[in-house]
Amino acid sequence: MSQTAEDQKLTPAQASLLEQKYFAVVTTLMADGSPQSTVVWVDTDGENALFNTARGRLKTRNLERDPRISLAIVDHSEPYAKLIVIRGRAELIDDGADANIDKLAKKYIGQDVYPWRQPNEQRVIVKIHAEKITGPME
Repeated sequence: MSQTAEDQKLTPAQASLLEQKYFAVVTTLMADGSPQSTVVWVDTDGENALFNTARGRLKTRNLERDPRISLAIVDHSEPYAKLIVIRGRAELIDDGADANIDKLAKKYIGQDVYPWRQPNEQRVIVKIHAEKITGPME
């Protein structure tokens, strides 16, 4: 997926929130249009929100059919002041996904290697091209 003129980038303050050890809730759309939400580990490339999942899971099947997505993350110490909601379109990226899930395992559970990898599992990075970002802009 290429960047469009409408794509919004995270501010440094927003990217900093995504670098913290907070969980995010990602919502994709089922075939009937109903929402499907999942708690995920979150990451950033400094400008976009990222998370990691495996090919074949419900999230990836939904995104392959309809790339519309939203992600919400909250700083629990200031939940009304530090809340980010991102709406946009997902890009599925295979390159670097194994290293990324290991990076997230280190961040979230202190382990160098993601311990729940399944045989023949194909990891994928989901990059959110934001069309709308709501939250602290500083």
